Amino acid sequence: MASQTYTGIVYKSTGSWYTVQTESGEQYNCRIKGKFRIKGIKSTNPIAVGDVVDFTVETIGDETTGQIFHIHTRKNYLIRKSVNLSKQTHIIATNIDLLFILVTIDNPVTTTSFIDRLLVTARAYGIEAVLLFNKIDTLKEESLDEQLYLQYIYDSIGYKCLRVSAAENKGIDALKELMKGKTCMFTGHSGVGKSTLINTLDPSLNLKTKEISEQHQQGQHTTTFAEMFDLDFDAKIIDTPGIRGFGLVDMEPQEISDYFPEFFVLKDQCKFNNCLHKEEPKCAVKDALNADEIAWSRYKSYLQILEGDEENYRTDIYANGKGNEE
Repeated sequence: MASQTYTGIVYKSTGSWYTVQTESGEQYNCRIKGKFRIKGIKSTNPIAVGDVVDFTVETIGDETTGQIFHIHTRKNYLIRKSVNLSKQTHIIATNIDLLFILVTIDNPVTTTSFIDRLLVTARAYGIEAVLLFNKIDTLKEESLDEQLYLQYIYDSIGYKCLRVSAAENKGIDALKELMKGKTCMFTGHSGVGKSTLINTLDPSLNLKTKEISEQHQQGQHTTTFAEMFDLDFDAKIIDTPGIRGFGLVDMEPQEISDYFPEFFVLKDQCKFNNCLHKEEPKCAVKDALNADEIAWSRYKSYLQILEGDEENYRTDIYANGKGNEE
C-alpha cells in the first residue's frame, strides 16, 4: 500500500516512539526517519510533546506505523539540563500557551529556588507562567500564612496566582476558565497533585495517582513520560513527570537578571549598565533589596543561578527535615 502523508501534534514521547494525533483525532505510533536532528538544539530528545510534525503512514499486514520526517517551527519550548547527562539538555514540551507551576507548602515542600528557576526559564523562552497553589484544604494556620505570603510576593511581581483544591473543588472553575482554548502544561515536584488535579478537571481521563510517601513526605512518580490530553472543556493539558530540580540552560550572567521582572525594571537605575547586582556600588537592585522592596528569597535564587550553583538545581527539598531553604 502507498504511504500517506499527515500533519499532527505529538501527544506522547517514550524515547523511541511518538504518539501523533491528526486534526481529525486519529492517533498513530511513529518513529523518527533516519538521523533526525533539529538545527541548533543539542538535546537528548529531538522531538517533544507539543511539536507539530509531518509524517508518513504505511500499513504492512496488520501493522500501521508512521515515520516523522519534518518538524514545524516551534513557538516556544521548556528546556532543562538532563538529569543523568549534565552536559546535555532535555526538552520537556513545546508550543505551550500557559505553564502552570504547581506549588504545595508542606505536602510536599516546594522551594522558592525551584519556583524561581522554572519562572526564569519560562520567561527566557517566551512562555506565560501561572503559579497554582494546590492542596489549600490541607493548610494549617502557619502553612496558610506562608502560602499567602508567597502568593503576595509573586502577585506583586506580576505573576498570576491561583489557589485550588481538588479534594474540595475549590478554584477549579476559575482554573478551567483560564485554560479554555489553550495548550497548558502542569509541572512541579512529585506529589504536588498534578494527576489528581487533572482528573478533577476532566474525570473521564482517570489518570493514575499515588499517595505521598509517609516516610519522606515525598511524592511517588506516577507519570513516566510527558503526555498531552484533550480535556472536555476545549483545552489541552500536558502532564509531566514530577521533577526534583530544574537546571537552567545556556544563560549568560548579564542576562539572568532580565528574567526577574522586579530586577529588570530597576536595571537602568544602576550606576553600571553591566551591573550583576552583587558587589557593585550604587546598585538599584541591592538598594531595593535593603529597603524590602524585593524579596530576599528571590535575590537568593538569583545568586544561586548567577553563581552556577548546580547543587541547588537538584533542589534537595528534604535536606533539613522540613525542607526550608533558609
